[in-house]
Amino acid sequence: MNLHVVFAGDHVRLPKSAVVPAGSAPQGTIPAAAVRDADPDAAPPEIRTVSGATLFVPAEQRAELENFCAANRIPLRSRPDVWGDLLEPFLDTEFTTERQAAAQVRLGRADLGADEVAGIRARVAPVMRAYNAVHQDWHHLGLADLLDAATADWIPAHLRIKSGERAAFYAWAMAIADLGRPHG
Repeated sequence: MNLHVVFAGDHVRLPKSAVVPAGSAPQGTIPAAAVRDADPDAAPPEIRTVSGATLFVPAEQRAELENFCAANRIPLRSRPDVWGDLLEPFLDTEFTTERQAAAQVRLGRADLGADEVAGIRARVAPVMRAYNAVHQDWHHLGLADLLDAATADWIPAHLRIKSGERAAFYAWAMAIADLGRPHG
């Protein structure tokens, strides 16, 4: 995933390959006024738009993100990693009963019940299994990994999210990520 962004005064320019929120003009340019908050400590660092979209910044640009936020008075906030908890069963490690219970408690705080969690996991299971069969990640899978897996050319075509369904999938994934949003 090519994440390199350009911080330019009062806006951020994203790479052409980035999925950007509808209405950003010109395409791939996000004005500072459209940024709700950011988390330079997330993995990868995140910019969250007023519309609830999450955009990613490479870790190497963490300081640039912090400077951009300071210059534009954008709050720095961390949020629970809802997708990290949802995707934990797909890591290349054992998902113990204790870890399952702890993840469900955190997901419950984001208003996701056990049945909803099971449904979400079932929806993403094929693409995440294919993705992590190659990556063999044992530490963390999150929203950035899900979006990469959903569109990666090397994932078998029958598992990828179809191009006509990507906008809806993106909006669905972003809405779930935003459940961890601190309010106020």
